[in-house]
Amino acid sequence: MKHLLKLLDLSSEEIVSILDLADQLKYEKKNNIPHRLLEGKSLGMIFQKSSTRTRVSFETGMYQLGGQALFLSSRDLQIGRGEPVQDTARVLSRYLDGIMIRTFAQKEVEDLAEYGSIPIINGLTDFCHPCQVLADLMTIREKYASLDGIQLTYIGDGNNMANSLIVGGLKTGMKVHIACPEGYQPDPTVLEFAKGNPNFMLTTDPMEAAANADVVYTDTWASMGQEAEKEARAKAFQGYQVNDTLMAAAHEGAMVQHCLPAYRGQEITDEIFEAHADELFEEAENRLHAQKAVMVKLMGGEQ
Repeated sequence: MKHLLKLLDLSSEEIVSILDLADQLKYEKKNNIPHRLLEGKSLGMIFQKSSTRTRVSFETGMYQLGGQALFLSSRDLQIGRGEPVQDTARVLSRYLDGIMIRTFAQKEVEDLAEYGSIPIINGLTDFCHPCQVLADLMTIREKYASLDGIQLTYIGDGNNMANSLIVGGLKTGMKVHIACPEGYQPDPTVLEFAKGNPNFMLTTDPMEAAANADVVYTDTWASMGQEAEKEARAKAFQGYQVNDTLMAAAHEGAMVQHCLPAYRGQEITDEIFEAHADELFEEAENRLHAQKAVMVKLMGGEQ
């Protein structure tokens, strides 16, 4: 494992190994056991999309691991003025020990890895969100002890979250049900990966997808960069809300997950959100622990 570009690149064993290390690092953090495994290391964080959880969790995580994180806004870098990605990659590789990038195009992340000589971590692209899904899998495993056979149902847009949940869920033995409106389905590359897998379902019927779910997951209907489509998407996603009716189809005690930020009253009701707030914010916290595990795996100092 040289980079974290997308979960499609990782084996099932590599994903589980990250989750195991994340559990260990979380335990040590809760019990005030120092783990300065990246002492003297530096992580550059390139942001072309705004962030709350990604920036704070990576920056805090590097501090807890004994290293430093540098916030690099695209407005401040020459890459924002047209410097080729390959030149930025080669320069930053001489200063830093790793790069996390949160951007639009998956190609930009792949190019950084191709031309640079240090680990690259995908903090989010329009294609996938591997760091979030590692935190999601960690949170689900904390509740159910094992991921094998657990049914994850995703309701909403077939976006980067749906793409990564399909890959991460199937690679760890989960059943993955996806409900999206026509025209908003997951990426064809991901559907090809899932094709023929008996644990995978793609439907336009949210209730069918939610039947017997152990985990119900949703995301905003309009992601960053899709603001102009907000009205059209609000119409397309009517009926794709996580509410009492939908949760009644899931197993009793099913957990709810959301990558946040949540728009209550749209993709999820305020009542369902508050009823599952402990799970949702545990999921948000686990971004810190999962990403620390990724950084340790990639940047050295693995225990």
